[in-house]
Amino acid sequence: MGQLIAGPFCGQLLADFGAEVVKIEPPETGDAMRQWGRTDEAGHTLWWPVIARGKKSLTLDLRKPEAQAVVRELSAKADILVENFRVGRMEEWGLGYDVLKAANPGLIMVRVTGFGQTGPYADRAGFASVCEAMGGMRYIAGYPDRPPVRAGISIGDSLAGQSGFQGALLALQHRHRTGEGQVVDASIYEAVLSVMEGVISEYDGGGHVRERSGSFLPGIAPSNAYPTRDGETVIIGANQDSLFKRLCKVMGQPELAEDERYSTHRARGRNQAEIDEIIAKWSAGHAAAEIVEMLAENGVPAGLTYKAPDMLADRHFQARESITRVEDPEIGKVAMQNVFPKLSASPGGIERTGPKLGEHTEAVLTDWLGYDGAAIAALRANHVI
Repeated sequence: MGQLIAGPFCGQLLADFGAEVVKIEPPETGDAMRQWGRTDEAGHTLWWPVIARGKKSLTLDLRKPEAQAVVRELSAKADILVENFRVGRMEEWGLGYDVLKAANPGLIMVRVTGFGQTGPYADRAGFASVCEAMGGMRYIAGYPDRPPVRAGISIGDSLAGQSGFQGALLALQHRHRTGEGQVVDASIYEAVLSVMEGVISEYDGGGHVRERSGSFLPGIAPSNAYPTRDGETVIIGANQDSLFKRLCKVMGQPELAEDERYSTHRARGRNQAEIDEIIAKWSAGHAAAEIVEMLAENGVPAGLTYKAPDMLADRHFQARESITRVEDPEIGKVAMQNVFPKLSASPGGIERTGPKLGEHTEAVLTDWLGYDGAAIAALRANHVI
């Protein structure tokens, strides 16, 4: 019962690893994600096939009591229910966890919202952009002389979806031991907060507020984006002592690693700008690919700044099948990121691209709930499905 990105991404991950995922959508319009994103030349959206991959589509008008009754029946047979409506909406529909658990004590309910199920902000609407800001990510993104920026993706939604997926698996482990289900409360702002590293403790323990720093992290040097002879940008991360020594050797300046201004982690942090200037002067004299190969041969982390065509062409991506192509009945082969993480014994897979609206409505009602043709026809006549 997810919509847009956060809940549906949780469902995508579950489907990737073999769950039978039934996606409930409004009749006629469907999930808004069917219209989001860029399209191909024929006007087909190219995002929907990815985020809805492996799922079955069941249409239900959840405002109608008959549809709510169907959800209660489905929940009585399901392992996991994923929803990301505003707090209280499920309860208004008679679909709160207490109600559903009475019929299915083992049910796991993943609830994805902006601010969680409790607290003074619980009833606020919370899109990723807002929650990324309140979770601390937006403030530190960008350059110090400009307003904060956002990442080019809805990272907060994706993090919350992953958190819901993780919580569902942990809840399954608990159910294996006890037989009981539970609620997974996955808020977007806390999903963002959880990856904010030492931002909180640095302030609370030392009074340090992490500020925007552009393409590097303060005190972590060298680790930045550097110019190249052919106009590309290369990312070099050599902030450990041993890595810095190797970098200096490749640059033909081994003496830098012995210089007291640069020889230790803290010293390099204090003289970050000087180090970056030295490396940039060296990198500007070489082609980007040449730099990456030289540093790779010497064990120094380095890479190019990839766009989509670079990923598709990269031999490492190809060797690991990081990107796959899945046949879509309308679009043909659709390139998309493959199932991840990679498991050796149960690797998962992508059964299909995103379904047509209501494609599996009759099959789900028949196979899951045993509805006959007359019952389905009645629901359709009343515009419930």
